[in-house]
Amino acid sequence: MRRKVPILFFFGMMSLFFSCGISKSLHHQPNLKGYNPEKPIVIKHADTLFSSGNNYLIKNKQKIWELYVSGDPLKRGMLIGALTQPLLQKQEKIFFSQVQELVPSKFKQKLLREFLKWYNRKLYLHITEEYKAEIYGLSQYASDEFNTVAPKYLRSLYLHGAHDIGHAMQDLTLVGCSSLAVWGDKTEDQQLLIGRNFDFYAGDAFAEEKIVAFINPEQGHPFMMVTWGGMIGVVSGMNTEGLTVTINAGKSKIPLVAKTPISIVAREILQYAATVEEAINIAKKRQVFVSESIMIGSAKDQRAILIEVSPEKFGIFDVSNNSQLLCSNHFQSEVYKTDERNRRHILESHSQYRFERMQELLGEQEKMDPERMVAILRNKDGLQNTKIGYGNEKALNQLLAHHGIVFQPKSLMVWVSSNPYQLGEFVAYDLNKIFSKKENDFVVLGTNSRNIPKDDFLDTETYQKYEAYRIQDRIIDKVLSEKGILEKGFTKQYQQLNPELWIVYYKTGQYFYNRGWYKAAETEFQKALTKVITTVPDRVRLEKYLKKARRKQQ
Repeated sequence: MRRKVPILFFFGMMSLFFSCGISKSLHHQPNLKGYNPEKPIVIKHADTLFSSGNNYLIKNKQKIWELYVSGDPLKRGMLIGALTQPLLQKQEKIFFSQVQELVPSKFKQKLLREFLKWYNRKLYLHITEEYKAEIYGLSQYASDEFNTVAPKYLRSLYLHGAHDIGHAMQDLTLVGCSSLAVWGDKTEDQQLLIGRNFDFYAGDAFAEEKIVAFINPEQGHPFMMVTWGGMIGVVSGMNTEGLTVTINAGKSKIPLVAKTPISIVAREILQYAATVEEAINIAKKRQVFVSESIMIGSAKDQRAILIEVSPEKFGIFDVSNNSQLLCSNHFQSEVYKTDERNRRHILESHSQYRFERMQELLGEQEKMDPERMVAILRNKDGLQNTKIGYGNEKALNQLLAHHGIVFQPKSLMVWVSSNPYQLGEFVAYDLNKIFSKKENDFVVLGTNSRNIPKDDFLDTETYQKYEAYRIQDRIIDKVLSEKGILEKGFTKQYQQLNPELWIVYYKTGQYFYNRGWYKAAETEFQKALTKVITTVPDRVRLEKYLKKARRKQQ
């Protein structure tokens, strides 16, 4: 999931030879005619409360930042930037630190910068003037530290396509998202209910400053979204018409040029659609450069559908005579039935496994409500409640999610998880109240009486062991990459912290193999094979190591 990206080296070299057409994109500026360019004045009331006019940023007791912003595109962007500047700059630093970790060579970093300029040469043509103006306003508050990567505005544009680029190049980021919708006879009140885990991982620090944003635009519908500093695109959100949008990555081939970032397509749908049909029409207008499932829930239509987009195909998956819709990371619509890349992904990845686990857990519930939905999102076991180890990507709760979220579109209620992962308290938000609140009333926006308590798992020794395992896992990764030596007794302790997870035996086997202890390595690889292995490629790599360890003993 988090692998190095040598392919960028090739593209960086290629971009040096195909620099035609880049100049125009590098000098592009959005059309800001008619907007007031005056920067907002921010008042700091406390370390956890900042305001500018009627707009403000506040941190609740669950440590989620809540942002309320209204106005025209440029004003919105500048307000978001001004109010969240420390968060914006922190996320930027985290993101580029991750890039430096993946590509440590200064020479390759330079090639990567050239590649980004070439690859994103048409990005600005696929983003509407409204969102370019908003991104421009936001970008004025970006850090000067990364101006060598690109100027602030261009850099902010690039960052909105970063998920798509990473996803296309190496299936990074959204590989494990799961979402499900139920309605009719499957819910307590017969109304639509949607839940999803957003399994985006860019390091632990990335999820520390989660923002729940409430945007009241001059045009379109007011809406909420879960986001982070510097991001105006949508990954999870609901508008005041009771329309919800969530995105799940599909299997992509490598595109030759960036087009519309999927989060920008999702943002446009959320801001301007009130029904399933309107959402479909917006999605059809936009050219994307990765494969993605967009789950649309609609209070007006009282159902959910999937819009399945890719650079070459467009599909709709609309369940008939059914009151539930599930989505992991493969396509289900008719146009992808014979798609070889999608079929292979179903067979080889963990997407189908999680899909079947959602079916299994829903089948155990006669009627669903928000609390039961949260319980499903937090489930850490495999099929038939098999213990598959904590952090296994075959689980719905992989213990790395940026957030979990539950929507009740008819009542305009939404629940957002607080850290860590989706284990913390789910904070309830009532969009009816939030978008009708008094001006200059700078208060937390959650409805605490309807919060869903934290997971009891947080108070267990098992959870403490899992967090200790994560630290140990980073240590063994470093030792493996540097061909180093572990302290005596490390591998035994490492395995005891997460004994059902296959990878603790696989990595121990790799370490023993590197040390020349082939019999011990063989034993560890055999142990790993008795556990639930995440993907077919993982199993193939493990079996190859086992064969090599056996050959070395002959």
